[in-house]
Amino acid sequence: MGRVIRGLTAEQRKAERREQILDAALDLIAQHGYLGTSIEQICSTAYVGTKSFYEVFDNREDCYVALLQRTSERLMADMMTVAAGAQGNEREAVPRIIAAFAHALLDDPRVAQVTFGQAGGISKTVERQRRTNRRWAAGFMEQIWDRYDAPAETDEEVEPPDELDRRSRHAVAIGLIGGFFDQIADWLLDADVYAPDQVEILVEDMTSFYITVRRGLVV
Repeated sequence: MGRVIRGLTAEQRKAERREQILDAALDLIAQHGYLGTSIEQICSTAYVGTKSFYEVFDNREDCYVALLQRTSERLMADMMTVAAGAQGNEREAVPRIIAAFAHALLDDPRVAQVTFGQAGGISKTVERQRRTNRRWAAGFMEQIWDRYDAPAETDEEVEPPDELDRRSRHAVAIGLIGGFFDQIADWLLDADVYAPDQVEILVEDMTSFYITVRRGLVV
């Protein structure tokens, strides 16, 4: 197991260094962009040596993908909690879910900058992680729809949706999430990310977009 230092095992110290590196990468990439941030800068900011960096990450891209994964994991946990506690009908619950989604990404402007301001076009690996995040978000939205589209309990047998219906529904969910992400990326270009009223305007726009897409889906 190795020596215990500061009450931590070797694996725990490695995990701690990993979080330090990711926190430093979040700060630096938000300020200077992915291409403007070097491994040496990340290590200096995290107060670790380059040897420690390469013990947890293969390269700068690997570190950035891990940062995106950490962000998405935290977002997923937040959204599952919000969805589980959602009350009322769809018109009442979904705007609150959308607001929670936006605030989870925008309350810390570094998260929004790193996720939306930098990730496009870096590499195939980064793009795959972005798409993985979007697919999860689309699946999450489909679960919300399933909740509110479920037929009322009756003695009448209801046929489940066929494969074409499911594929169409998934395609709409992917498009909706892509629209949300594009709205956020476009908003970031000119918005004062520290102004609460501007965040609320974005939430209103996202909610209006959701309503428009949803109306088309249930027609």
